[in-house]
Amino acid sequence: MWKKKVKIETILGPETKFEGVISSKGIIRIDGFLDGGIADAEEVIVGETGTIKGDIEAKTIVVAGKVIGNITALDSIEMLPTCQVNGDIKTAHVSIHKGVIFEGNCHMTREKTEVINIKKGRGK
Repeated sequence: MWKKKVKIETILGPETKFEGVISSKGIIRIDGFLDGGIADAEEVIVGETGTIKGDIEAKTIVVAGKVIGNITALDSIEMLPTCQVNGDIKTAHVSIHKGVIFEGNCHMTREKTEVINIKKGRGK
């Protein structure tokens, strides 16, 4: 995650506090405090020093800091070892590393496929 080269368009620095909802089609990184949430982003990165009090909606979300609110990602959510989330997550793919503190529900949005049909092949 941190090794790939990306063009971050919006950065909220570690000493910055912002109130309101940020809406951006690009990549947003939060290392400070956001009270309000994020809507419509391509990717959201919550750094280890970042805190978001509000909902997050993006294509891809990586959390190393703290989120108090619901997280919705069209593609994926990655919760790194230093992550704390208090809220529900909704996504197609989720990765929760060892050490994560997560209090909420997880809803997977991709189509459910039949893995095993118990009755097939048993003479019925």
